[in-house]
This record gives sequence, C-alpha cells and structure tokens, in this order.
Amino acid sequence: MDSLAIVILNFNGQAFLAKFLPTVLAHAEGHPVYVADSASTDDSVAFVRANFPDIRLIELPTNGGYAGGYNRALEYIRTNYGGARYYVLPNSDIEVTPGWIAPVMALLEANPQIAACQPKILSYSQRDLFEHAGAAGGYVDWLGYVFCRGRVFATFETDEGQYNDNQRVFWATGACLFLRADLFHQVGGFDDSFFAHMEEIDLCWRLQRLGYEVWACGQSTVYHVGGGTLHKSNPHKTYLNYRNSLFMLYKNWPSDGWLWGKFLLRLILDGVSSLLFLKVGQWRDVMAIIRAHFAFYGHLPQLHRQRKALQKQQKTAVALYPHSIVWAYFVKGAKTFRELRNR
Repeated sequence: MDSLAIVILNFNGQAFLAKFLPTVLAHAEGHPVYVADSASTDDSVAFVRANFPDIRLIELPTNGGYAGGYNRALEYIRTNYGGARYYVLPNSDIEVTPGWIAPVMALLEANPQIAACQPKILSYSQRDLFEHAGAAGGYVDWLGYVFCRGRVFATFETDEGQYNDNQRVFWATGACLFLRADLFHQVGGFDDSFFAHMEEIDLCWRLQRLGYEVWACGQSTVYHVGGGTLHKSNPHKTYLNYRNSLFMLYKNWPSDGWLWGKFLLRLILDGVSSLLFLKVGQWRDVMAIIRAHFAFYGHLPQLHRQRKALQKQQKTAVALYPHSIVWAYFVKGAKTFRELRNR
C-alpha cells in the first residue's frame, strides 16, 4: 500500500495536463501519480500515454463529474493497486510547488483525528491573491453560505503570510484536497448526485458529524487557474452551485426547529440574487436558479432518506459560523475574514 496517491481527475483537459503534469511529477516526492480520465473526447488519454509513461492511467467509461469520477477512481485504486493511506486530489489546473506535500502529510500524521486537509490556494494569474476555490480554508454560516479565510464573496485578500498557520476549518477545498483514505471510503465517498461543486463541503460536514476534523495547512502552497472544466460564467455552474447548496443543507443542517424557516430565508435570498442577475441581463443564470430550486424539490424524498441516515450515524454536533455572512458583508461592510472575526 502506498502512503499517498496523487490522483488527478481529467475531462477534456489535455492543455492543462500538458502544462501542469510535469510540475506535479517533479514534486511528487516519490508518490505515485494517477490520471483518471472521465471519457474525454480531446485525446487526453493518448496524450498521457505518449508523454507520461510513469503515470498510472485510469480510463473511466463515463463522465460522472467530480463526485462520481473520484468515487470510481479511488475505488479502482483501492481494488487494483492496493490503495493508499492518504489521497490528494489536485485539479488538473493546479500548479504545485516544491515541498507542497510534506507539511500536509506531517500534519495528518501528527493528528489522526484530521480526516481532510488543504494547502493554501493562491491565484495562478494573480499570484499574490488568494483564489476563490478554498483560499486558506472554508466555513459555512448559519444560513448555509460559504466563505473562506482569504476570500469572502468577491473580495480576495493579498497573501501577506496572515494564513501561514495550520488551522482547523469547516471545509477543505476540492481543488486540492488531502483525505485519509479509510475514512473517505468509510463514509461512502462523495455524494454522486452532486456531480460537481459543493461535494467536498458535504463530505467535510459528514466527516465532522462522526467526530473527525478538517484543517488547512498554511505551510503548503499551490496555485489554481480556476474554472478549468466549467467556467464561472457558465449558467450550468450557477445551477450546480445553487442546487447543491440546497442538497447539502437539507442533508446536514441541525434539527433545531428552524429547518424550514432557514430554508425560506435561503429561498428568498436566492430570489434576490436572481434579481441581481436579471439586472445585468444574465437571464440564463436566473433560469438556472429556478431550475436548481425545482431540482431540489424533486430530490426531497432521496435527501430526506439521506438526512435520516446521517442523523442515526451522527456522533457529535457540528458548529456553523453563528452569524449571517450576507449581512456582515453587504450591510456591515466586513469584507475580509479578519474583519468578520473582529466583529
């Protein structure tokens, strides 16, 4: 069994593989590198075979998105390669740096309660700024809105070493996610129904319900292009983000008597965001939000079964950020994590 498996999921990302695989291999620190291809149509498979013979290639028959693709790839590694003690799942558009693995592995080895961890995520194009997808570790507020150390909504902090510590957080980003392999498989991996977006937050939430921890390791840094497979301007991304947020919340929100009250507030705020999209002429995003809500209603029976099963398995309560990030950011003017913490 390998101590760590580096697993890159790919869908029509040949250009990113050509750009970033050499750096991954150069800084793999002796760990095996896998590329799991999700039925690409851009000759990614032939390209990897021809140019990277040391990479272990997994050919998945269909595109199951981030969630389904990684579930199948990691199960394949466990079955056919003897598995690994840890996985790290860098996106195909991640540029790693020298020594990016060792600090995270040291943190995981020192604390068996840590189930998931991430490095510091900076922007590939603006290298002194934190990147949207995870920054320096994420949190969830009481209405289910997510934010990060280093990135709150559209405000990105400059990296000045303020998050170079190792810190317990609520969620670690799927852009470059380290996982304790046995726990990943124990909880059933990612939720396939998410396809892509928010699946890592759902996983981190479920792991914490069982008493495990999620951390960010500020001593490790990678750079992320972002939107490599699905650009932020694509309405399908809007659909997945809004739908999966509702999926995640219904499954995991505590039963404190306010479940449907909080959902009503979320739906109202989603409506407000639809008006903002409409104001700038992005009517396809408005339709995406409407479709996301109807998809949520259609999945309620399945989500209710999942919610009941998770409640039976839960061993410890999980604390959310107890205030509204929307109110703090848009009304009170708290634009950074430090300002939120001070307030």
